Amino acid sequence: MKITAALILSCIFLFLSGLHVYWGLGGKWAKDAAVPRNVNGAKRINPSAFACFIVAFLLLGAEFFVLVESRLLFFNWPGWLLHSGSWILIALFTARAIGEFRYVGFFKKVKASKFAYLDTKYYSPLCVLIAALLCCLEFLD
Repeated sequence: MKITAALILSCIFLFLSGLHVYWGLGGKWAKDAAVPRNVNGAKRINPSAFACFIVAFLLLGAEFFVLVESRLLFFNWPGWLLHSGSWILIALFTARAIGEFRYVGFFKKVKASKFAYLDTKYYSPLCVLIAALLCCLEFLD
């Protein structure tokens, strides 16, 4: 089960990282639907290419971490670092799923945008799935 969880997470992180690289290079597909908007339809954030590359790098780092944690890739990290890293990632993706109570997450108040619809239907549930799979990595052996 741990290997399956790691492979699923690895595919998710690799896909999301590639998508952010695509956006960083100027790609337009799905970019509009990936940014929260206010009630007037204006973007809440306007991520730069550099920001897209930073997110892509962090997602690749999460993938690398998952592969090391699941022992699919050997890298001599101390056990406490793997354990702490797992909990940090679990907390981050759980917090993303819950959201900031206005524009992002399950408990958002602004729900009249394409982003809000996709966030409720896909983005936040994906974050819950990622957090659950990370829990599998942490607790299963």
